[in-house]
Amino acid sequence: MTSFEIRISDEVGQALRDRRPLVALESTIFSNLGLPSPANLEALTRCTKAIRSFDAVPAITVVLDGVARVGIDEAEWPLICGPAKKVGERELGTAMAGRWAVGATTVSSSLLLAARAGIKVFSTGGIGGVHRGAETNGDISSDLGAIATHNIVTVCAGAKSFLDLPRTLEYLETLSVPVIGLGCDFFPEFTVHHGNIAIPVRVDTVRQLADIVRANNSLGRTSGILACVPVPERDGLPKSKMDEVTRAALKNANDLGVVGSAVTPHVLKFIAEATKDSSVRANLALAENNASVAAQLANELAG
Repeated sequence: MTSFEIRISDEVGQALRDRRPLVALESTIFSNLGLPSPANLEALTRCTKAIRSFDAVPAITVVLDGVARVGIDEAEWPLICGPAKKVGERELGTAMAGRWAVGATTVSSSLLLAARAGIKVFSTGGIGGVHRGAETNGDISSDLGAIATHNIVTVCAGAKSFLDLPRTLEYLETLSVPVIGLGCDFFPEFTVHHGNIAIPVRVDTVRQLADIVRANNSLGRTSGILACVPVPERDGLPKSKMDEVTRAALKNANDLGVVGSAVTPHVLKFIAEATKDSSVRANLALAENNASVAAQLANELAG
């Protein structure tokens, strides 16, 4: 009988035993499906460095040769910075049974692996959500269901700006997911600093955020929490410009018949080219900033 496993790295395993702060990371952003090379390696370097600067341990999730991994060594970084297949929570079993060489984890699969390992804080860029036109095509990211299912705090820069953001927030409410803005009253729009959609709850310190996490846990709640942090203002892109580019990107995807899980990487690539890589720089900044906030939260929760 074939056996399957989730392999936890020695460093992550030791940190779990020592109750040290840990931050889980997805690997899609670091692969060819996320940021273009060499920005993907820069993102990986900056995110892990930010986490370690707060004496926390980064736990990168990925599937390598059919083995689901939580934590990898730096020597293995080149494996996840190249070609990969996208692995959501739905595809994890398939990737393991099919012995996929490199399966880049999304938010949903990362949350499952982090939950199995016992990690309570996860950092990403922007989450998936309800796609525009979902009222007719039903396209809703599995990220939302995973956030609701796993008792983990997801630190993000809101949802990707080309999504239907009001419906995304509404769907999170339906799933009873607490959505909290750290230092903001609006739902962040990924690479755009200022948004105009009100967020349910605002806190101004990581300690206040940690208190909400503890209070939710004391109630026996098993769902996750979404902590939203805007991209640093100096790196954010103007909303009017991004709205214009987003419309063009979605039209392009529609004209080419791009659907389902292929929409996000297609639109992100279009936006990066249309903005002359300023969106890539913003993506790098928000990913690093989210990792820093996640590490501080992991420290508060470990204390």
